[in-house]
Amino acid sequence: MTVTRNARLLLPGLIAVVLAACVLVPGWIATRSPIEVDLGQALATPGRHHFLGTDQLGRDIFARIVFGARYSILVGLTATLLAVLGGTLIGLCAALGGRLIDTVIARGLDIVLAFPGVLLTLLVIAMLGQGAGSLIAAIAIAESASYARLVRSQALVVRNADYVRASIALGRSPGYRIARHIVPNSLRPTVVLATLGVGSSIMIGSALSFLGLGPKEPTPEWGSMLSAGRELLSKSWWVAVPPGAAITLTVVTVTVLGRALQQRWEGGLARSARR
Repeated sequence: MTVTRNARLLLPGLIAVVLAACVLVPGWIATRSPIEVDLGQALATPGRHHFLGTDQLGRDIFARIVFGARYSILVGLTATLLAVLGGTLIGLCAALGGRLIDTVIARGLDIVLAFPGVLLTLLVIAMLGQGAGSLIAAIAIAESASYARLVRSQALVVRNADYVRASIALGRSPGYRIARHIVPNSLRPTVVLATLGVGSSIMIGSALSFLGLGPKEPTPEWGSMLSAGRELLSKSWWVAVPPGAAITLTVVTVTVLGRALQQRWEGGLARSARR
């Protein structure tokens, strides 16, 4: 069973390694410049000189896909990290701050979660203005409510656990109990959710870039590349299909790895319960 499961994760793992290389060392994979304009090679079909063809300005599509991974993936990772940090702080404050604070925060989370994620990010960008920082902040704010609710529910359970009561009986300080018991045990399921959340953040970031709220030209980014190539889809499909495929492949890979981590974590809980 374990061998079969590991074999299924081999391909997603290899794709994840390639994506990591695109983020860290894109120049090792794509030797051409992603922003160099060559109008003489505009809309060149995929071939020996241009693996995935060129766009309407003669820029190499493959190079733009590779270098665009840095922006698209880092936006998803950074936004997810900020969402986890913010959600953890809010969730702990709700669980440990008393009934009034818990009620106020819980109702606030209900209001935030009632808005669709993309609509909330659009609202935040409208207030903060356009730019990479605003894009990351908007996604982080939209995603943080889910993490806050999860941390809150976990912290409410953990603070009444036997080992926490034992720590109280031993005279441990509240700060020690929070740092040693409540925070670590409340964050474990959050790590699993964050793995799945990276894919969601990448998809939301690409969607906002598709709408023109991402980086400006000539910065390569998958969502903006997809938007620029949609009008050429009927006669020059290679302009739009590769960035769309890159978004899909990345989100599916992250989701598969996240699901595997979730199953492993749940399996560990089941084995612990049987003991």
